[in-house]
Amino acid sequence: MKMGFLPTLWFQFLSTLPLFILILLGFLLIKRLKWPKTVTDSLTKFTFSVAIPIMLFHIMSHFSEQPSADYRLLFAFFGGTLLVFILGRIIAAKCFKLDGASGTMFAMGGIYSNNVFVGLPIVRALLGDEAVPSVALVVVFSALILWTLATISIEFAQIGKFSSSGIKKAIQGVFKNPVILGILAGLIVNYSRVPLPQFVNKSTQMVGDMAAPLSLIVLGMGLAEYKIREGLKVSSLICVLKLAILPLVIYGIARLLNLPTLETYVVVLLGSMSIAINCYIMSRQFNLLQPEIASSLLVSTVLSSFTTPLILAILTHI
Repeated sequence: MKMGFLPTLWFQFLSTLPLFILILLGFLLIKRLKWPKTVTDSLTKFTFSVAIPIMLFHIMSHFSEQPSADYRLLFAFFGGTLLVFILGRIIAAKCFKLDGASGTMFAMGGIYSNNVFVGLPIVRALLGDEAVPSVALVVVFSALILWTLATISIEFAQIGKFSSSGIKKAIQGVFKNPVILGILAGLIVNYSRVPLPQFVNKSTQMVGDMAAPLSLIVLGMGLAEYKIREGLKVSSLICVLKLAILPLVIYGIARLLNLPTLETYVVVLLGSMSIAINCYIMSRQFNLLQPEIASSLLVSTVLSSFTTPLILAILTHI
């Protein structure tokens, strides 16, 4: 018997609550217990460069054992991000009178999901391991497409043209990304049909099991560095784009493509995630809207603890 909407919403909230408690734990370790920033930096580096890549390597090395993902999910996810990116540029220009480069950063805040530190653990918890290959596809192409899009758009806005060297640098950065390398290495092992020794398989599984909770804790530790006082008008609209408009647009495209249920859930949930830390790194790299993006990052992480379960509850009743 199908659960009612409110019981479903409560169930989804309880399912994601432990994950957001881990974020809160990391936040309190820095804010209340005054752990030094060096701990945050070291744990973040370990999580991003070792734990998450090994987890993805382990999962992708068994890729052929998972249900095959429908590759049309990429069109649903990135088609939605492109439409919302254009909308974000228009809003930035019309409502806030931002120039082209700042408008690009505003729009990137509305589309760049935290799919590694938050999306992957939440989708895995709610939908199971069979959803991970679909997440991995989005993660790989997100790094390539979104950094390239931002680089081209900002270069064009600043100098009136884009350079091949800027695009080349963006693509090189993607393929030096440990997360991407973990996924690609796992796929190579999977398709080479060379079985991993049991001790390697077990070791990567053990590291993978701690990657998700550790990533959420270090995210909370990182959030403790940010403030929400600056640029609240701009950051509020970024959060509306990111947490409401983007998942809605992605869902519409997924329905038009007649995506299977699992892939539809995956892309919509990934679209509903909080703003990525990479977006803040991007704002620092280009020196654009740093306070506003930091504020959006913090606010969207708090709000998504409610909006993501709500979206999943709505999906299960459509």
